[in-house]
Amino acid sequence: MTETHGQLISTWTYPPPYHIYNWPSWEHMVRDELEFADPVVRKDQYAAVVDDQGKLCGFAQFFPISGVTRLGLGLRPDLLGLGTGAYLTSLLVIEAKKRAPRSSIDLEVLTWNIRAQRSYLKAGFKITDTYIRSTPRGLAAFHCMVYEKIQNDH
Repeated sequence: MTETHGQLISTWTYPPPYHIYNWPSWEHMVRDELEFADPVVRKDQYAAVVDDQGKLCGFAQFFPISGVTRLGLGLRPDLLGLGTGAYLTSLLVIEAKKRAPRSSIDLEVLTWNIRAQRSYLKAGFKITDTYIRSTPRGLAAFHCMVYEKIQNDH
């Protein structure tokens, strides 16, 4: 992911109820060294997802935890609800395996985000835990979903 990709992602605006995924302004992110505005974090953990014409479609975070790669992902707002989430998630699983072949792969999803959960289930993830945790907007309920090898996996 380049700085230009990060700047563009920070301008994406999601409709309610997905607006909670909107990022702060790029200036705010740089000032507070948040996520992909931090050059080291951007280089080590983030990747841009681009189409055949090089247009930014989404992003991924590969967050390392001991023995686990936790995926974070975002799709450009105009691509939501078009059925591309499972495909994107499957691509990210392949990349996570390349980055850390011995690690398991998981992700967190808000319990109310059924659309995302359907995508993750299609990509081979299974809900393994549900819990409440703190977010920048207060406490929220999350599912932890763990990738389980599917038949055509290598």
